[in-house]
Amino acid sequence: MLKSVESTPDVVATGLTRAEVAERVASGKTNAFVADTSRSAWNIVRANVFTLFNGIVFACFLVLFLVGRWQDALFGLAAFANAIIGCVQEFRAKSALDRLALMNAPRALVLREGAETEIAPTEVVLDEVLVLRAGEQVPADARILTARGLQIDESMLTGESDPVDKQPEDEALSGAVVVAGEGTAQATRVGADSYANHFAGEAKRFSLVSSELRSSVNRVLKWVSWVIGPVGLLVLNAQIIVTGGYATVFSSGAWVQAVVNTIAALTAMIPLGLVLMTSIAFAVGASRLARRQVLVNELPAVEGLARVDVVCLDKTGTLTVGEIGFDEAHPLAGLTPEQTEAAAAALAWYAASPDANATARSMRTAYPVTSPLAVADYIPFSSARKWSAVSFEEVAGTWVMGAPEMVFGDAATTDATELGRTVTALAETGRRTLVLGHSDSSLNEADVDSERLPDGVTAIIVLTFREQVRPDAAQTLEYFARQEVGIRIISGDNPRTVAAIAREVGLDVAEGFDARQLPEDDVELADVLDQHTVFGRVTPEQKKRMVTALQSHGHTVAMTGDGVNDALAIKAADIGIAMNSGSPATKAVARLVLLDGQFSHLPDVVAEGRQVIANIERVSMLFLNKTVYATLLAIIFGVFVLEFPFLPRQLSITDGLTIGIPAFFLALMPNAARYVPGFLRRSLSFAIPSGIVVALGLTWYTFVARGLGVHEEQLRTGATVILAVVGIWVLAVLARPLNRFKVLVVGAMFVLLIAVFTIPLAREFFVLVDPGEDLAVALSGITIVMVAAIEVVRLLHRRFVLTPVVGPASGRTLEPSASHATAPQAVAGIVTTVVAVLAYVFGILATGFGILVFLGRYETDASASVFSLTGAGIALFGLLVLAVAAGVRRGSGLSRLMLTIFLGLAIALSAIVLVFGDRWDWGAAVTAAAAAAIIVLLWTPPVSRRFGRILESSMGATVP
Repeated sequence: MLKSVESTPDVVATGLTRAEVAERVASGKTNAFVADTSRSAWNIVRANVFTLFNGIVFACFLVLFLVGRWQDALFGLAAFANAIIGCVQEFRAKSALDRLALMNAPRALVLREGAETEIAPTEVVLDEVLVLRAGEQVPADARILTARGLQIDESMLTGESDPVDKQPEDEALSGAVVVAGEGTAQATRVGADSYANHFAGEAKRFSLVSSELRSSVNRVLKWVSWVIGPVGLLVLNAQIIVTGGYATVFSSGAWVQAVVNTIAALTAMIPLGLVLMTSIAFAVGASRLARRQVLVNELPAVEGLARVDVVCLDKTGTLTVGEIGFDEAHPLAGLTPEQTEAAAAALAWYAASPDANATARSMRTAYPVTSPLAVADYIPFSSARKWSAVSFEEVAGTWVMGAPEMVFGDAATTDATELGRTVTALAETGRRTLVLGHSDSSLNEADVDSERLPDGVTAIIVLTFREQVRPDAAQTLEYFARQEVGIRIISGDNPRTVAAIAREVGLDVAEGFDARQLPEDDVELADVLDQHTVFGRVTPEQKKRMVTALQSHGHTVAMTGDGVNDALAIKAADIGIAMNSGSPATKAVARLVLLDGQFSHLPDVVAEGRQVIANIERVSMLFLNKTVYATLLAIIFGVFVLEFPFLPRQLSITDGLTIGIPAFFLALMPNAARYVPGFLRRSLSFAIPSGIVVALGLTWYTFVARGLGVHEEQLRTGATVILAVVGIWVLAVLARPLNRFKVLVVGAMFVLLIAVFTIPLAREFFVLVDPGEDLAVALSGITIVMVAAIEVVRLLHRRFVLTPVVGPASGRTLEPSASHATAPQAVAGIVTTVVAVLAYVFGILATGFGILVFLGRYETDASASVFSLTGAGIALFGLLVLAVAAGVRRGSGLSRLMLTIFLGLAIALSAIVLVFGDRWDWGAAVTAAAAAAIIVLLWTPPVSRRFGRILESSMGATVP
């Protein structure tokens, strides 16, 4: 068994021999570290492609191809896109994790057989003697053997911002950087056992970011996957029976149509586009953030920060830039102008000295060198004694700069002296203090050799330094305060220093909590975190515990940081955010990376996440509405043994133009609504009742059509018309409040649907025929009833489901109370309500009349086609009038303008029917007259004075 080499004088002087190195390499005791990858490529592909959901879709897709009905297999494209986007998303996260590399030192300096040798960090072996000099990164955990003024920066590992003095037998951690002095150390832990690589192994454990959108969608898919099998068998049985029964269906070939009808029912149940639309919204959000210098490592993280209610901040590198800055000079009483001038020259020399550390260099701007001074004798700074001294040839005496208590002892800490009072008061503000002292005696050779101060040193100036706070930190924290997001500052630094920084960025905190006093019990820890804001002396393991403790109290936690010491907490947080200046490990495990280190980008991320959540909630109602009515139709038609009223291709076109394409635009629109938990509950509370309305309406229509004795293609055409019109109405309802862009989207989808129903090639492909006059009247009436019922569902949904989240906390404004309205205002309010009701009635009747005109002249000659398109236009503007009527009741100026435009267009189209028709059409006449009357009422005082300005319209509100 390989034994460690003791630190004998020979080992310290010569290092390991070649034989000892070879022995350790053969035993695997090297610094090479290959952690397990996050997830294999096969696992990612299997998780995204070989799912029950995809299996059902691809099976249906394959069956249609095998039976020669490729026209009905268009739905398969969405499933392919879902699988591809899911794989790409996880491969991207895997790639970031696999690039994890804590050890980025280009070389390691070791002592072997008495000679210094440069090797790759991975070639370091156990018991190796490491040579440590300023600028070197410690390649493995080691025990200090010799040290001369050795200082190591472990801030990226422990969070302690000050360099740590190292003495023989102290421990040096892998990944730390030598900032001063030199020494040697013996490797005690290498490879996976080292401190840094331990973090790598923990951090590289794969986990997807928490996403309410994704989990909710997956839950719906799981529900559908469970019910689709039994429902499929029920539908297939019904379709076989209605196409001839089991005795003849296979011999006659009718089984093909039965299978096609069954697949139409099953694929309609699956919200194919919802997963795709969610992924697209995430991807577009990530692209927008990239333009703002925010890298999104995992797409659902775009949503995450919008849900966060507690942000944990590491101080160094997050609130501060990680660098020390000169603050101010505090002269002590009694300084003469000559002493002040001499002191400034001495400080300028210290700042420009070749071996000046970061603290001294920060004074260069305040104390530039005007005339160089020649050094007579010099005692360099030592981390052990914490002072340095210099005598100049041009200036008499000695200048000493160092820590007050190390230069002046108790006099620097007592209230009995001016120095003590000044240092104590400044230290309580969290600033670091140094003192500049002067002695009339110059250094001699004995003083330099023994590293001692001359006699008679007196304090001249107290110098203060502070970490440089990011200029955007205060305004960002103020933003989170306005959004009611809690802040926890967690640092490995001194609690007093951390509290001072917190006060500087605007937090109201008296003092920091020392993490060494944190309870071991997780429940008690969570209580402490609820009571305190600032924590110091926090270890990396404690940071992770603190994040999980906050999560145990129901908080959604974001963690920001830049050091390796933050990696585990960032990994455990719901959303991890890293600065680009941070360690590779931290950036790899973070969900978001601020590429330019600007903390002020976080509000942009919040806004983008809110847009994604609010818009996906809106479009999810479209998809879930379809899933509900398709499932109910499948069950109803299976139980009543009815032929399914759609071909798969007919469902594909109505789904695409009433759900898929408009959902894409709605998902990318601006929306600043505050996140409120319960996305799936709110979506289903609309989708279920509206889906029931659609399913019952189509069932009613089917029984009516069967009673009229129409043939199969007429029945399907009528069902497709109903589903298209009702789908457009559901789209218009969920797009509220309407604006110019949304009206354009809804109108464009309606126009495309009319094109499908009108262009001969499209009609032939989608098997659309003239339904006949009797069926046209029936389906028009049924459509109007369904439209009115869905409007009632939306009103109840807004009243009982969305009302609790409307108000100041949701980012929306409530309407002013009318309890103190004057009599004219009350009358205007009543008249406005009457106008809104008339608009509702007009919209419903115009929609029905337009459908009748459209279907009543559904012929191939040119003149009939013109009237057909005119009727379609009347139906469209009837729906749009119905959509903006609610805004009129609220006094929206934009609603009034849009309503006037829509009514005017309806009048024009009605006039075309009256002028060019072959008979007087009372429907067109009533439509035109009612529209004109409503326009007059809208623009007649006192009603007109009730409407607001267009640019201040309530239609710009952010309502889901």
